[in-house]
Amino acid sequence: MMKKLLSLLALGLSLSLGAAHAADTKTAQQSKMTTCNKDATGKTGDERKAFMKECLSAKPAAAPADGKTAQQQKMKTCNTEAKGMKGDERKKHMSECLKK
Repeated sequence: MMKKLLSLLALGLSLSLGAAHAADTKTAQQSKMTTCNKDATGKTGDERKAFMKECLSAKPAAAPADGKTAQQQKMKTCNTEAKGMKGDERKKHMSECLKK
């Protein structure tokens, strides 16, 4: 009886962790959809439809030689610039830098 209870508990725990992990990870297509939707802001009707079709079918840009994405590269640059800053000053700088 105790073995059965422990087995069920272990199974339940593994299933809940697996579901939580699956909910946290986005597929490449989901990420692409998010990016294309953001880029399509302001477009409507046929213009938006054509833009989304082209955006979603586009191949991803080749990864840079160092393997970092543009966003990772930007983060690295902004972090370097923010060296020595703390608190609100750093927050403000990072926010403005990452928006560029």
